[in-house]
Amino acid sequence: MTKDPDRRRLTIDLVFYTGCLIFAVVNTAVAEFYGYRVWANFAVAGYGLAVVHTSWLMVTARRGRPVGALGSRWIGIGAIGLFAMILPLGMLVIRRLTGVDWLVTPESWAAQPEVWVIERSAKLLLENGTPYVDVTALGRAVEVNDYTPYGPVMTVFGLPRALFGGGPVANALTDARWMFALAAVACVLLTLRLLKWPKIPVSAAQLALACPLTSLTWAVAGPDLAIVGLLVLSFALATTGRAVLSGLVLALVVSAKLIVAPAIVVLGVLLITRRGPRALGRFAAALVVTTLVLHVPVYLVDPKAFVEHVFRFPMGIGMIKSPAASPLPGRLIASLGLVGTAVSFALLGIAAVVILVWLVRRPPATGSDALTRMAVGLVALILLTPATRYGYLVYPLVLLGARLVFLSGETRETAVPGKGTAPPAQQSATSS
Repeated sequence: MTKDPDRRRLTIDLVFYTGCLIFAVVNTAVAEFYGYRVWANFAVAGYGLAVVHTSWLMVTARRGRPVGALGSRWIGIGAIGLFAMILPLGMLVIRRLTGVDWLVTPESWAAQPEVWVIERSAKLLLENGTPYVDVTALGRAVEVNDYTPYGPVMTVFGLPRALFGGGPVANALTDARWMFALAAVACVLLTLRLLKWPKIPVSAAQLALACPLTSLTWAVAGPDLAIVGLLVLSFALATTGRAVLSGLVLALVVSAKLIVAPAIVVLGVLLITRRGPRALGRFAAALVVTTLVLHVPVYLVDPKAFVEHVFRFPMGIGMIKSPAASPLPGRLIASLGLVGTAVSFALLGIAAVVILVWLVRRPPATGSDALTRMAVGLVALILLTPATRYGYLVYPLVLLGARLVFLSGETRETAVPGKGTAPPAQQSATSS
């Protein structure tokens, strides 16, 4: 007879899955994008099964009945993984073979524009030495999808398509979404290995995996999951004392998407707290050298295009405005005009100062502490930036899920005799 799950946890599970189910149901009717609607129809089944299974667990727990092999709370997570992630991605990859990329018809897109843009950037890199086109020399009006608002590293995920694509089978196998998914999974496995395979709480999987923002991103796009996976890996490397590798991986992350640049400060404070100035120096050296190696060659090919794509366009000061305009506080305030934009940036600056003071006065001593600060910083950035998307909230959600896994490993370490003693740098920092 298995132990009955805690009723409070099951109640939280039911509320969570019901909210996810409602989100999916709404998207079946109102989603603008074809891929969103396909995902939503599959996701209704996944979240619906999770709701049914959790309800059954609550009933059996109340009656005190044994639940057997189906009594695990992970059953709901598995249903979501299958129906809200794997199956819709497979269908959309096949549907994309009909050829609807680049059309101004969101109702027909089987992949979001970032997928096509990243694949194109790889082709441009191979042909021209830079993934960025000169938007001033197109001979026509500039369009949003002419831009590649990512760093050079993001191009790597499009290389399989550029090198081996062509026929239907090759195109299906080299869809960039598979590359994003493989990178994310690899990062999870490497992180768990670095943390010595801690027990993963179901709540961590709910935040990082089962949340609709994650499952939807997995099926229709994917780059944010690869980036946040690498980000979590860099935190695991720093936590386990691998300062050079942490700096190298973080350079890859920042060189793919600038939104995660605040991690430089968080990881720097974590390393100097746990390992001392020498570790911070090694981390900084690896970060700077790797960043220069990744950026300088591309920059030198076409400096103007590099700045336009990587900096000006995402900041909303390019030749055309970024379409990132979800109705979050920063966007709503900025919509009031120049004064509103100034207020939005002022609030963002204040938030940055507050978080920096928090880092300095209470430096993170563990990986879970650092992930908490990083998640809070990204929430502030996403909510207060004038040009942003609600989909970027997948970053703090995954980071908070990862935090629970890190915390599980830290709790296990402190429970083992002889473990849990802070390194010398940490002892001196925390005793002052």
